[in-house]
Amino acid sequence: MPLPDTRPARIAPAEGPLTVFLPGLGAVATTFVAGVELIRRGHAEPVGALTQLATIRLGQRGERRSPRIRDVIPLAGLEDLRFAAWDPIPDDAATAARKAGVLEPRHLDEVAGALAGLVPMPAAFDPRWVTRLDGPNVKRDATMRDVAEALRADIRDTMARHGSARAVMIWCGSTEAFVAPTAAHQSLAAFEAAMSVNDPAIAPSMLYAWAALMEGVPYANGAPNLSVDIPALEALAEARGVPVAGKDFKTGQTWMKTAIAPAIKARMLGLTGWYSTNILGNRDGEVLDDPASFKTKETSKLSVLHTVLQPELYPQLYGDFAHVVRINYYPPRGDNKEGWDNIDITGWLGYPMQIKVNFLCRDSILAAPIVLDLALFLDFAARAGLGGMQEWLSFYFKSPMAPAGLTPEHDLFIQQAKLKNTIRFLIGEEQVTHLGTEYAP
Repeated sequence: MPLPDTRPARIAPAEGPLTVFLPGLGAVATTFVAGVELIRRGHAEPVGALTQLATIRLGQRGERRSPRIRDVIPLAGLEDLRFAAWDPIPDDAATAARKAGVLEPRHLDEVAGALAGLVPMPAAFDPRWVTRLDGPNVKRDATMRDVAEALRADIRDTMARHGSARAVMIWCGSTEAFVAPTAAHQSLAAFEAAMSVNDPAIAPSMLYAWAALMEGVPYANGAPNLSVDIPALEALAEARGVPVAGKDFKTGQTWMKTAIAPAIKARMLGLTGWYSTNILGNRDGEVLDDPASFKTKETSKLSVLHTVLQPELYPQLYGDFAHVVRINYYPPRGDNKEGWDNIDITGWLGYPMQIKVNFLCRDSILAAPIVLDLALFLDFAARAGLGGMQEWLSFYFKSPMAPAGLTPEHDLFIQQAKLKNTIRFLIGEEQVTHLGTEYAP
């Protein structure tokens, strides 16, 4: 029996300005904003952004229909984007970008005026959650609930000032200290009561997520914090029909893992060990130098291999491999992260082999187009009536959200297929299965 067609009857057009709210105005956020400003002035290309450059195959292979994604779904244009941010450090985006040291002066000089106009609003911030950072630009309301209500007011006031009927929020802030879910996270009533009594289990990122959802603003979490990935806020997103996605932008080393591990598994080669180390010198590296914040990141990174390789199905190949992750703060490196991977595999008759990866990447350069894609896709999802968890956006995350009882999908290529098949479904095109039978004689 065929499944019912659950496509929306109509996808609303992308009309008017779209405000992109950015909790955290550091290296990632300023690189994203500066990049958009450069691109819409014709001074750069949107390299790395699927929404701008990627094509999508439609129909049978022989039809040779491969339009760009942006030409088949109604996405907001770059010219319609407006920006707002919060940060405990009061630097405007131009100052913050120069301090981050990601982009060269020749690029920053071209958009300095636009960046200087982006001044962060006082942040919801608690140094207990990010011990290596502090700043004076902080909301000092009596309770967490008061802080969250102040964030809601910021959202409303900014959208009114921008003339925006639509907005999205992308967490670009630091990694918070590790916290396991507690009773305060299990229901909306418990969560809101916990905010009112300043429960120490409620992290600042959760306040942003709650405020966004209450204002009908789609939310994506670019860090490994729990943030919106708790039952209380997942239920709120479903009830209000607001798209959410997360967590932890998939850049650098983990991106490589989700490409290489599927290749090892596809050939049924064994894995005895995978050692990963990073050196990083930006604000993210400084934050992760704190053990509590590193544990949150480590949990996100370690989950990848087990879910891709499925040791419960292949115990003889993957039942007992060693997986070690290290992150080392090294200030001279700045935003130019270096990742080293040593991968010990086994082949026919158990003979050992090794794969070595040395990835010299620019963390924020890889993250910025992810922020753009998530902003545009989440806005599209809202206009398409897709509320709640957006599993089709798992492609962008190290530790993607998944429905209760299901294992998150980490395989990069399955994630890409899910993303593109979701788009095909929403525009009334057939799914691409690669069977090859649809054109056989």
